[in-house]
Amino acid sequence: MPSSTPSAADTQGLLRLDNQLCFALYAASLAMTKLYKPLLDRLGLTYPQYLVMLVLWEHGGQTVSELGERLFLDSGTLTPLLKRLQSAGWVVRRRDTTDERRVIVHLTPAGEALREAAVQVPLEVACATHCSLEEIAELRQRLHGLRQRLSLRTTYPAPASAKRRAA
Repeated sequence: MPSSTPSAADTQGLLRLDNQLCFALYAASLAMTKLYKPLLDRLGLTYPQYLVMLVLWEHGGQTVSELGERLFLDSGTLTPLLKRLQSAGWVVRRRDTTDERRVIVHLTPAGEALREAAVQVPLEVACATHCSLEEIAELRQRLHGLRQRLSLRTTYPAPASAKRRAA
């Protein structure tokens, strides 16, 4: 009967840093953030602000909750970010006239005009990756799929060692 506990030889690489998917994603994210910073500094935007602007350029006015859902951010994170965008003159926040609990965020003419300068950002990022557009699209699709599968995971099995201790 095969053992349910992996041998030391089988687990030797499990805890190596370079074998961790999370670390590869983390390191790639850091490198991407480092690449974006000077590009976004030219626009006067932080990376989270850029993401908000992308959603508004794509969809127009959005409620704070719609922005949060789209960007996976809570309102506690979004509200100060939106206040800074409003102070910069790129967005306005207005209470919905039909439901005062809802705040709708709209681009100002200056925020709309910023789109033209922002077009350069994804072009420079694509160039820096040294990937074809097809490779970038495939990688993006695979990462979206990974995020979706991970978000479906609601329970986590106990490690085998914890099961043995409980028995």
